Amino acid sequence: MEYSGLQRPRATLACNLDTNLLRAAHPLLTAGQVEALEWSFDALFSFPEIPDWFTALIQAYSEEGRLVGHGVFFSLFSGRWSAEQQQWLDRLKALSEVYRFDHVTEHFGFMTGADFHKGAPLGIPFTPQTLQLGRDRLQRISAAAGCPVGLENLAFAYTLDEVKRHGDFLEQLLEPINGFIILDLHNLYCQLHNFRQSAEELLRLMPLHRVREIHLSGGSWEPAAGQRNRQIRRDTHDGTVPQAVFDLLEKALPKCPNLKYVVLEQLGGALETPEQQRAFQADFRTMHGILKRQNHSGKTSAPANDFQPPAFTPSATPRSDEALHQQQQALSEILENAASLRDARTQLSASPLAETAWNVENWEDDMLETARRIAQKWKGGWG
Repeated sequence: MEYSGLQRPRATLACNLDTNLLRAAHPLLTAGQVEALEWSFDALFSFPEIPDWFTALIQAYSEEGRLVGHGVFFSLFSGRWSAEQQQWLDRLKALSEVYRFDHVTEHFGFMTGADFHKGAPLGIPFTPQTLQLGRDRLQRISAAAGCPVGLENLAFAYTLDEVKRHGDFLEQLLEPINGFIILDLHNLYCQLHNFRQSAEELLRLMPLHRVREIHLSGGSWEPAAGQRNRQIRRDTHDGTVPQAVFDLLEKALPKCPNLKYVVLEQLGGALETPEQQRAFQADFRTMHGILKRQNHSGKTSAPANDFQPPAFTPSATPRSDEALHQQQQALSEILENAASLRDARTQLSASPLAETAWNVENWEDDMLETARRIAQKWKGGWG
């Protein structure tokens, strides 16, 4: 591997047990260009057996201190604590005793779906109650993992106000555990397009001193709900990285003093052909080249914050919020079953979310329709 020390962020690959993804990654791995691996460890919880060769790959990066864990299914902000969440923590604790994770991360938000472990992650209202709920859950992840813990910024929002407040809420959530942020730049690209904001403004609103990891990916476009000639950008991970996202990386790198990993992500279902695999490899090499140029610019230095959590013991009883749970159940039911945007509006106005901190009365049509489509696509789960 070319990388040594902490001169620049590590060029990292999101690598899971997926034939197409591993076939695309193989030339990069054998050439020693992949300086770290990000592993979505909970995607393997349902596998009865993991191949020895995949375990050996993960172990090799673990032994070098170059393995980071990325969770998908915990559903951090589910209002009611579930047995599945405790099982998730127990499995994470067991894995952390086998592998050396340099850090572990999860997604912001809660999962749609009746059991909140299916569907897609969506946001929650930014209130003192949800803040305390999130802090409680983060403490439990930190105690299970025994390493730094972070959260990924969401791509989706219902309103511009939600976008603008997201960074400050993340800062408040993470401060008690000295946590960090995955700054997903394609998620940021979705927001700057969908809400007509500048990259500079959205970066300014993020606590960039808490960024330890950056994600790069591609996505897709879909027609807006009610505006002709307007498209909504979706974080679907099924395309190559847009040049605009690479441009965002160039802008963000000098602003993130504690950055350690830059990760390329893509779903294996979008890597079926040799052409798609070569494009993925080209994206990785472009990312790698940007990081090398950053190193040669002389603007890099060792991170000042290693994001090690303080010593603490979580309370015996996980925090829950029954009112939030009922609202989430109602929202999932509406999004997953509403026949149209108008139907979703009608149901929301008569639901427990009406005239609450969810602010459903001011949700933008385009974004509500996008949420409806996301929920109905993924309500049966991801696999």
